[in-house]
Parts: sequence; C-alpha cells; structure tokens
Amino acid sequence: MVAEHIPGAVEAILLVAEEPLPPELLAQLVGSTPFEIEELCADLAEQYANEGRGFTVKRVAGGYRFQTAAEQTPYVERYVLEGQSSRLSAAALETLAVVAYKQPVSRNQIAAIRGVNVDGVVRTLQVRGYIDEVARDPGPGQAVLYGTTPAFLERMGIDSVSELLPLGEFFPTSEVVEALERGLHTVPTDESFDDDDAPFREAGDTETA
Repeated sequence: MVAEHIPGAVEAILLVAEEPLPPELLAQLVGSTPFEIEELCADLAEQYANEGRGFTVKRVAGGYRFQTAAEQTPYVERYVLEGQSSRLSAAALETLAVVAYKQPVSRNQIAAIRGVNVDGVVRTLQVRGYIDEVARDPGPGQAVLYGTTPAFLERMGIDSVSELLPLGEFFPTSEVVEALERGLHTVPTDESFDDDDAPFREAGDTETA
C-alpha cells in the first residue's frame, strides 16, 4: 500500500516540474518504488477522469507530467488564440526584458534577477511565442535555458537583439519598458502583485500562477 504522503507529494512535484519526470526519480524523491509510482500515476489519471478534471497525469518520453485533458483541448486552443491579443502584465514585460538582455538564461536566473517566482510568467511568454527553450545548462541539473524568438524580433521591429536599447546591469529602465510596450502593443498594469502575478490580465480576469 502506498504511504499516505506519497500521492500529494507526487502531485506537488509534477506541478512544478519543467519536464516529464521518470518514475525512478519520483520514487527516490518521495521514498517509494518505481512500480508504486507507475501504479499511483495510473490511479491518479483514472481518478481525474472520473472526477471530470481538466487535466491528467500522462506518461510522456519515459516520464510523467501533468497534461491538459484531451476533451478540454478546444478551450485551451481558444485561450491560446485569444490570448495573443491580451495585455501583458508589468511582470511579464520585465521578465521578457530580462530574457532578451540576459539570454540564454534559466528560470532560476530570471527569478534571482527579479526576486520573485517566474514560472507562470515564463509559461505565458512561451505561449505568446516571445520566448522559447534554446539550450541546456551544461552544469548540474542541466537547467533549461530560454531566449527570445523570431516572433519577438518581428513584433519589436528589429533584426537582432543587438539592436535593443542599452540596459542597466539587472533591471530594465523605463525607456526599455516603454520600447517593449510600443513594440508589443501592450500596456503594463499599475497594480501590485503579491506573488509572481498573472500571466496577463483582461477586464474581469483574476490573477493566476
């Protein structure tokens, strides 16, 4: 029988994982066995399906990850398509500036520069097509490194990132943020954010990670 703490621990780990995690690693992290992890993930997927959840646990490339339930695909596609014209938050603009000027850069490096968790904002910028995974850090853990995309250059009206305005050592100046706003046709919000802010906000929206 799986220990009581393991299902919640596995869910929590998968929630923050950047890529599919093999059962061997999950077993090591939560004090279980690969077989128990495989059985647990199958049970969780069945539980989510029976409860009509919008997500599931799926085995991909030899590991497990959370994934949108297949029946919810039309709604996710609508979000992605309609989200392209939504406003970026001030946090997203700042994160985008950090990636543009410090690339290739990892999530942890971005978070260290901004001083907050950036997982939600990074995912949003990827969905918008402004940043993408460009390499792996050769050091321990081989963290994913992010850089800007051709779509970013196109929206900014430049041929390469070398044409961007000069940036201070760590944070974008008001001139840089204004240039980003003009290029991306966005308006940063004036509101303060308690965590890492919503990926973007429209009238009536609430902040999400």
